[in-house]
Amino acid sequence: MRTIILGIAVVLTAGLAAEVALVQPNEVASQLAAKGAHPAIFYVGPNVLYRGKHIPGAVYAGPGSRPEGLDLLKQAVEKLPRDGEIMIYCGCCPWGNCPNMKPAMALLKEMGFTHAKGIYLENNFSKDWTEKGYPVEAGTPK
Repeated sequence: MRTIILGIAVVLTAGLAAEVALVQPNEVASQLAAKGAHPAIFYVGPNVLYRGKHIPGAVYAGPGSRPEGLDLLKQAVEKLPRDGEIMIYCGCCPWGNCPNMKPAMALLKEMGFTHAKGIYLENNFSKDWTEKGYPVEAGTPK
């Protein structure tokens, strides 16, 4: 039974990865450290996790698994150019189990964003971002 469940998880993860352009955490951290323009970054997970620690400059626009979260994301991005670089992330749980990324990416595609990417946090935000020493900030949604 465990093998079947793992197999299903792998298939679902591969399916999501095929639909979402991905960017690795180290690439995002490098972009943030560089001078010049940075991509628009949106957090599409639970508010409590955003308040704890999030990527500097990330805008709270979630959770992507709920209609009210998708409404927040839509409002947050509606005035942005459709060809601008947008990154979204969650990191509430392992990538393959995340209920927030796929609906959020689908919304961005539906809205016509051509350079939207998901920040690939394989395990969770703490393990794949914070523990690696990448920059964080705490605070409430703006």
